[in-house]
Amino acid sequence: MTRRPRLATVWLDGCSGCHMSFLDLDERLLALLERVDLVYGPLVDSKEFPEDVDVTLVEGAVSTRDDLERIHCIRARTRLLVALGDCAVTGNVPALRNRFPVPVVLARAYVENVARQPGTTFDAEVPPLLDQVRPVHQVVPVDVHVPGCPPCADTIAWVLDEVLAGRRPAVGTRTRFGA
Repeated sequence: MTRRPRLATVWLDGCSGCHMSFLDLDERLLALLERVDLVYGPLVDSKEFPEDVDVTLVEGAVSTRDDLERIHCIRARTRLLVALGDCAVTGNVPALRNRFPVPVVLARAYVENVARQPGTTFDAEVPPLLDQVRPVHQVVPVDVHVPGCPPCADTIAWVLDEVLAGRRPAVGTRTRFGA
């Protein structure tokens, strides 16, 4: 008996819109789960990224030290890495902070806005920010880029069908940035 492909999904710095599109697969998600083992993601209660993953969908940009460590681990343990959505492909909205030094970003978020949200304080629990937000491919090799903000469920389903069949999808025929 051949083992089923192992699928993971990861959410770095982004809005979770790509995962919402993934959930919009609706009944196709059930059909997908008959073909793959979902081994990691927001829907799986797993604390550590597993070994020997066949396909990983990565949503979001790399913006913290935690993101950086995670994406290196994910790449080392994944056969085919898919950058899913404009944040993963280009940095998109999270990269808007690249124009400002990290101390200015933190001051704006956790000091200047205290008057607007009393009780808000800078917390040591906030992962250390990198100097610049980067799209995934600027940090680790990416096998498939799927632009879109977010990519629609039909595109995600098609990409998964293609990669599970062993093909590299020509994504430009199905989606574009911001679509």
